[in-house]
Amino acid sequence: MILVTGATGNIGSALLEGLHRDGVRPVRGLTRDTARADFPDGVEAVRGDLSRPASLSGVFSGVEDLFLVTGVCTEAAVVRAARQAGVRRVVLVSSITVRTHPHLPAAQENLAVETSLRASGMEWTILRPTQFASNTLLWSRSVRDRAAVHAPYADTGLPTIHPADIADVARAVLREPGHAGRIYELTGPERISARQQTAAVAKAIGRELAFHEIGREEAHQQMTPHLGAQTAAAVLDLLGGDVNDELLEVRDTVERITGTPGRTFQQWAAENAAAFGAG
Repeated sequence: MILVTGATGNIGSALLEGLHRDGVRPVRGLTRDTARADFPDGVEAVRGDLSRPASLSGVFSGVEDLFLVTGVCTEAAVVRAARQAGVRRVVLVSSITVRTHPHLPAAQENLAVETSLRASGMEWTILRPTQFASNTLLWSRSVRDRAAVHAPYADTGLPTIHPADIADVARAVLREPGHAGRIYELTGPERISARQQTAAVAKAIGRELAFHEIGREEAHQQMTPHLGAQTAAAVLDLLGGDVNDELLEVRDTVERITGTPGRTFQQWAAENAAAFGAG
């Protein structure tokens, strides 16, 4: 059995759909609210919260393969619980910042989880994606209400990745041999800037959008209430304040593993136009 955590998120939901299309059974999806889970037919919904490892009692029963996403700061405890329950293999979604910006606190947290997994005795594969295309959903209210995007570092192009490509790589890793003990850095097929992303969203929704570049200080002030000052500063470094060749590099890992070129941001925008107010 495969257990997919983050099953209602951008990556987890795409992974469940892909496994369902492939006819993979049995599959279990972890969610905080099973009553609201809209999983494909045949996927078992189980209640649990990664931020509270004690809530996971029983969810690993019969599980051989675990898809684990980071971001809740208790992943090391989840790894221990999985090992104790007899899970054989873990596919972990970490972050490319472990390689590109190891000094950042979030990168250090991800590295600690990776280290815990690698020392667990279970078979492992680690995925390190770059910035998600879905991060631009943060613009959706401004696009809907004011037909405008306000963002820093307007012309810094990053190889943004479609979350479904992360899911497709994870699906290949879970289904095919030869991926044990591997670390895969994942990016989209091209660099794209905030200004270019705005143009892609405008095309997808059929409306003109104004783009306003803002400075780092203003962006930091806007992000701090939601992220905290330290995380906001780190995010701004990754958006353009402290980029390096490793962060900017376009990698072909998605195509090499899945056999299909990575999806473009334009494709993601077209698929998610409704979130920005398209009729």
